[in-house]
Amino acid sequence: MDMNLSRRSLLKIGGGFGAIGLAAALAGEQSASAAPSPAMVNPLAPRLGHYPAKVKRIIFLFMNGGPSHVDSFDPKPELIRRHGQKLPDSFVGKNTRRRDGKLLQSPFPWAQYGESGIEVSDLFPHIAKRIDKLCVLRSMWSDNPNHEPGLLLMNTGNMQPIRPSMGSWLTYALGSENQNLPGYIVLCPGKPVVGPYLWSNGFLPGVHQGTQINPKNTDPKAMIRDVQNRWQSTAAQREQLDLLQSLNQLHLEQREKDANLESRIASLEMAYRMQGEAQEAFDLGRETAETRKRYGEGSFANSCLLARRLSERGVRVVQLYYGDGQPWDDHGDISNHKKHALASDQPIAALLDDLQARGLWEETLVIWGGEFGRTPMTEGEKGRDHHASGFSMWLAGGGVKQGYVHGATDEFGFSAIEKPMHVYDLHATILHLLGLNHEKLTFRFSGRDIRLTDVHGHVVQDILT
Repeated sequence: MDMNLSRRSLLKIGGGFGAIGLAAALAGEQSASAAPSPAMVNPLAPRLGHYPAKVKRIIFLFMNGGPSHVDSFDPKPELIRRHGQKLPDSFVGKNTRRRDGKLLQSPFPWAQYGESGIEVSDLFPHIAKRIDKLCVLRSMWSDNPNHEPGLLLMNTGNMQPIRPSMGSWLTYALGSENQNLPGYIVLCPGKPVVGPYLWSNGFLPGVHQGTQINPKNTDPKAMIRDVQNRWQSTAAQREQLDLLQSLNQLHLEQREKDANLESRIASLEMAYRMQGEAQEAFDLGRETAETRKRYGEGSFANSCLLARRLSERGVRVVQLYYGDGQPWDDHGDISNHKKHALASDQPIAALLDDLQARGLWEETLVIWGGEFGRTPMTEGEKGRDHHASGFSMWLAGGGVKQGYVHGATDEFGFSAIEKPMHVYDLHATILHLLGLNHEKLTFRFSGRDIRLTDVHGHVVQDILT
């Protein structure tokens, strides 16, 4: 699917840029039977994929810093039996930054939950009660146990900046159902390591870059500043924008292709349209007191509630970062995970419940995880270091098996040994669920066709319904 074609001639059709707003408004009706096409005037108009999709949108709950799999969703009794011992010599030379620590048992109790009997630690009591709805991936692995490359690989498919993020690939291929809101929204209180590179459009058109919103302040006017024009009426703005866009058109017609100008044109139209819906969508004050209580308090709770509001309004991709920096990066004391889990467990459970109650479950794919896991050995006395050769994530929603565990790590949780699933495989599977063939979703850049999964990845059929 190569959409890297000029829209210069298209912009001359139908009265110029004054028609773009109308085209955007009608895009939902036009796309019902349309295949992905570069010839859509509105780059965010909804489009079909390569084949029928199982879900329409994703919510990515990103636990930046690296949550420990052996303290959350991958129980290891052997760590209890061999607590304080050295890691066996047979593991030396495998992908880890630290091998000199002693094996550390999890400080958190474990129990089986649901009809599936999947074990979860008491870090996540609310999520554990909904374990029969989850597809737990216990055999994830990645290429690098350092934050920067790990974050970039998980989010963009490449350990080096600057490549398009997965959210950008999805809006590039599929557009978004709601033309009055960005198709890719990032809810992040601060800046994780690497920062905006994680939601960058890279070499894709700029309109596909993620829009970052800080959920700490729940006032919608603070979350989206200057969305309302205080000096002009909507009609006057439309006239002014049409004039500006017509000048842009004249400028564009003198050039074969100008991606930056085309992105600016699309952004101006989006900004104009957002006035009618953005503040309402981000206004948590419209939710009942009972709903706010179910989600709990704090910026991550706000993000989960906003994710539900944005998803039900048709936003294609919503990504939630747990916090500023890398909060799950507990080198000193793994017991600090309790604090992070307390702030995220209840709102995630409330989000899952709402997706089911509001009829969004089968249309939405929820992803939980970080850039990697943590070592089964100690760093210092009670902490754990980064670990990429085996860790856990989970999926929920449409198209994936429920109450199911995929793969396994070894007896210590060190390496993925059963049905190993690389980050590229995860990306390929996510694209597949949205109706996209990861090998055909490409963009011509720097002399070759580039894709999210590079030259790797396969769809993991075992986890699909």
